[in-house]
Amino acid sequence: MAEQHSITEVLTGATVVAVALGFFAYAAQSTGLGPTRTDTTTLTASFRTADGILPGTDVRLAGVKIGTVTDMRLNLETYRAEAVLALDSGVPIPDDSTLAVTSEGLLGGNFLEVLPGGSPFALEEGQAFFDTQGSVSLITLLSRFVGASEGE
Repeated sequence: MAEQHSITEVLTGATVVAVALGFFAYAAQSTGLGPTRTDTTTLTASFRTADGILPGTDVRLAGVKIGTVTDMRLNLETYRAEAVLALDSGVPIPDDSTLAVTSEGLLGGNFLEVLPGGSPFALEEGQAFFDTQGSVSLITLLSRFVGASEGE
């Protein structure tokens, strides 16, 4: 009877460890902490404001994830937020594309959206997005709306 208990306990323990490892691998992949993919292109972008953009944030094109933000830092010369992006190298991004901070909705998180341009030339490793649109504060929009309606 004791032998049957120990086999059951070992199997239960192994199952718990396997599930925990699977959860850890999923969490590492979804937050960008997993192994760096070798088939990515590293690009940069500079924003006036990049609220809600952190390492691990999705970069999407037409709603499909094509990469992630790998680093965010403040450029002390320009006082702009600089993002480093790892994008799927199989997706050529026209060099006149726009990169915009976009929200998933009122309560959703932010992500970076690539709005492709029409240029026949693609951005290459280490290049930067020329045209960027920073995040828009909901509070700022509401205060402008209220301020505009009071003046009428």
